[in-house]
Amino acid sequence: MSKKTGGAGIVQPLWFVTAALILAGGGTHPRPASAGGVQTLDEIEVVAAPDQLIGSADAATEGTVDHAQLETRPLLRPGELLETVPGVIVTQHSGDGKANQFFLRGFNLDHGTDLATWVDGVPVNLPSHGHGQGYTDLNFVIPELVSDLRYRKGPYYAEEGDFSAAGSVRMHYFEALPDNIAEASAGEDGYRRGLLAVSPALGDGRLLFGIEAYHYDGPWEQPEDYRKFNGVLRYSRGGEASRLSLSAMVYRGEWDATDQVAERAVDSGLISRYGTLDPTSGGETHRYSLSANWRGRDGAVTSEAAAYLVDYRLNLFSNFTYFLDDPVNGDQFEQADDRMVSGAWARRSWLGEWGSRAVEHTVGVQVRYDNIDNVGLYHTASRQRLSTVRADAVKQLSMAPYYQAAVQWSEKVRTVLGLRADYYRFDIDSSLPQNSGKRDDFIASPKLSLIFGPWQKTEYFLNAGYGFHSNDARGSVISVDPQTLAPVSRVDPLVRATGAELGVRTAYFRGLQSSLALWWLDLDSELLFVGDAGTTEASRPSRRIGVEWANYYRPLSWLTVDADLAFSHARFTDNDPAGDHIPGAIETTASVGVGINRPLGWFGGARLRYFGPRPLVEDDSVRSSSSTLVNLTAGYRFSRHWQAMLAVYNIFDREVSDIDYYYTSRLAGELATGVDDIHTHPAEPRTARLSLRYNF
Repeated sequence: MSKKTGGAGIVQPLWFVTAALILAGGGTHPRPASAGGVQTLDEIEVVAAPDQLIGSADAATEGTVDHAQLETRPLLRPGELLETVPGVIVTQHSGDGKANQFFLRGFNLDHGTDLATWVDGVPVNLPSHGHGQGYTDLNFVIPELVSDLRYRKGPYYAEEGDFSAAGSVRMHYFEALPDNIAEASAGEDGYRRGLLAVSPALGDGRLLFGIEAYHYDGPWEQPEDYRKFNGVLRYSRGGEASRLSLSAMVYRGEWDATDQVAERAVDSGLISRYGTLDPTSGGETHRYSLSANWRGRDGAVTSEAAAYLVDYRLNLFSNFTYFLDDPVNGDQFEQADDRMVSGAWARRSWLGEWGSRAVEHTVGVQVRYDNIDNVGLYHTASRQRLSTVRADAVKQLSMAPYYQAAVQWSEKVRTVLGLRADYYRFDIDSSLPQNSGKRDDFIASPKLSLIFGPWQKTEYFLNAGYGFHSNDARGSVISVDPQTLAPVSRVDPLVRATGAELGVRTAYFRGLQSSLALWWLDLDSELLFVGDAGTTEASRPSRRIGVEWANYYRPLSWLTVDADLAFSHARFTDNDPAGDHIPGAIETTASVGVGINRPLGWFGGARLRYFGPRPLVEDDSVRSSSSTLVNLTAGYRFSRHWQAMLAVYNIFDREVSDIDYYYTSRLAGELATGVDDIHTHPAEPRTARLSLRYNF
């Protein structure tokens, strides 16, 4: 690794220059069309039969979900949009204003590590975050405005970089809504929501305007009092040859939180199932963004480019260990993050020939700069700062060019070969001088996909590639523990991921599309959640293998059925007496759903989700319980304009956990050494919400 100086000063204008250089070309990259849950990259009508979609995906585990599917899906939280990805579980271990907890492919992804998420061309994951690496808060998303969601799994795609080892998800908003929306919703536990979304013509283009106001107390003894406001303003104009959109998004949220609690506190009667051990936990956050997206086409050349600017802040107050470290004031801590993110990306594709073989070339570049004014950790009591554990200013630059060549070798054989190169530079100014410093790193990631078929509407895939995730910048230069001042080891800035997948996808049976994949993934260093710090830290190398089976069936134009099943086996690969199980690693998930979407009359959806047991410690001596939840929506469209809908979550009122951890904590009056215990956050009990919508 080279130690280079300079460069940071030119980063702010760099993304403008990058976008301008490639905007000079013309063209458009085809947007994904719905395959119901299996990906197609070609531009196809979303009502196309499944057998028309064979021949366009590069892996068995790609997929796209369209707006029609999302309309009938029960969503307790916006983050559950990601549960449309087969094998993904979305939970919460604190107040709803905090980022969700994600699980996929044998990972407890914490709040987004190893799952890259984008919304309208803007990355959501936040590196070197105050609460956890890759922090992904999707509360700014308005589900009704999402036109489609595209997912990919594994490190096989040159376009996908940091945090994408397990997978990536890209959401897109409408440029023009199918109908304007005015909606009011109410429900139990103080649930109130109002939504207005319109997309009128404006000059030669189209304006998208949406506002959402939301309040929810939840079932908690300490009311959550979650208040959020979302706003979206977008202007789009142009046609197929050239199209430009400018977007602004605003999100603010404030809440009180009931964090996960020690099971012994509930079992002893100290608190109820929905009680709290620190009623002053909670937080406030905002996310303001500006972005520009351009796409165009010039003959066989297609291009797309974007630039973005995000102002983000979080102040999060948590208490996971109660009185273990401070028996007088308690262990509450504040995690603060205040940053400005700027970036740009661009790509171009064109058709060529290599001998007599057709080749599609794609070249792209991504640039991002996180200017973090403060990422801090403070000891607090009742949200008042008592002392500073550490406070850092971080400047983090990443740059990544990539190239991909798709070659059609014969009618039944094609390959996709890609290469991605990522450069990172960290500059940390810490409250402890020993923990200040600069560091840079570089990693190259080749990718290869082999696609065979179709034969009888069935394709076969072999995918392999290298990927990575970044570690927290502070850990890459750290010298001493900020609390004890004991020497500590630095972590590698970029951690290698190596994966492969063997898959098949078929549309042999009319109306049914099914995919089956056997996958494998190695990580040079695992990222694990640390309960008493409320963050993630680099850990041991690991290996995961698994099987995924995804099915999407549309027997009628208005009826869909999907069923997904995933098994994973996750282990540390080094020798350690502690054991080789990875705490929190998901093993089994299953999901079954039905959707009915008629233009008039009854519509709705039902979904069963199974979240299997997980090891909570390395020797597998303590495990979480499984959970099965069923959610339901049922609505009636009285006319083209009016509809009413009832949503019922956890319809069978199951007393199960959203999330479980195992670590040491101390309740008031217990021994100073604390007690090892399961700490749990319960799933919400049965709750109902009623909505009335006017489309115009």
